[in-house]
Amino acid sequence: MALDPQLLEILACPDTHHAPLDYDAQAQTLTCTECGRIFEVRDDVPVLLLDEARGGPAAEDARGGSAPQP
Repeated sequence: MALDPQLLEILACPDTHHAPLDYDAQAQTLTCTECGRIFEVRDDVPVLLLDEARGGPAAEDARGGSAPQP
């Protein structure tokens, strides 16, 4: 079963920028259009927890990327 299109219209990244998410039905993931975090969809339920997301700014920092300057 796929996510409801109306739900997809209102879902947003849980980070402070609240950017829209792109849904990949085959991979069962939602990807933030701004920060690049990837959120899993488990049993048709989006898991929008920053601690469980893959990629994004925290992953870049761990790989040696540049951290945002204050």
